[in-house]
Amino acid sequence: MGKQRTLVFFGAHPDDEAFGVGGTLAQYAAAGVKVYYACATRGEAGDVAPEHIKGYDTIGDMRWAELKCSAQVLGLAGIIHLGYRDSGMPNSRANKHPEALVAALPEQVVGCVVQVIREFKPEVVITFDPIGGYRHPDHIAINNATVKAFCVAGDPKQYPEAGPAFQPQKLYFSVFSRRFLKVAVKLLPLFGQDPHRLGSNKDIDVTSLAEIEFPIHATIRLTKQAIETRSRAAICYVSQRPRRAALFRIIEKFPGQRDLYMRAHPPPDTRRRESDLFEGVQ
Repeated sequence: MGKQRTLVFFGAHPDDEAFGVGGTLAQYAAAGVKVYYACATRGEAGDVAPEHIKGYDTIGDMRWAELKCSAQVLGLAGIIHLGYRDSGMPNSRANKHPEALVAALPEQVVGCVVQVIREFKPEVVITFDPIGGYRHPDHIAINNATVKAFCVAGDPKQYPEAGPAFQPQKLYFSVFSRRFLKVAVKLLPLFGQDPHRLGSNKDIDVTSLAEIEFPIHATIRLTKQAIETRSRAAICYVSQRPRRAALFRIIEKFPGQRDLYMRAHPPPDTRRRESDLFEGVQ
């Protein structure tokens, strides 16, 4: 039998693994792939109702417990904390915290990602798109660090303290369907939401996100089991559901049957779309 395949998703907060790529992670985990989530922060800047904090010392402790629940539901082989603090949205007070991800030296964050790659040796790596999905500073920082780390992890002269060199074979960015976002722009007002000012801080402009087109190089068609597993993982995030109420209603009306990816490496063949992220992996 061949070596068991490995996939690592590099994200920023607890819940990124469930709401963005949850179906893909669940489907590959169910197929026997070792799937890991490397999470940069513990979600300390999230807005949480007081009743959800009971029994926990901090918001970070509570959200990490939710992540553990989600990871178990998805069937992940493990979760890794990269050691940073949630930076919050642009211009928030959390940006200035000395342990915030956006306050860290970029080369330091790259070194953390390189260490995870070299330790877990994934053939396939997934992270956010270059604008971090909805322009969250932490998402963008993780995209930047993961791209750089992917390029240098196989070079023994780079970050020698991070362990023996290892080069993953494929790097993907998770992307949203712009068609879905354009539908969301029309539907959100029906739920009393302004598509220009979404989110608890009213700082997410879905209309501008819908105008940014990323190429789609891979389409993962999700099984019924993967979709149901993704939904059960999302339920673990009880503290986040009120923040995402409008999004949940839309998702429930338009259940996603597929996850979309832009391939960053190797250079994609634009003539066709992949149906398996491990296609061509040696």
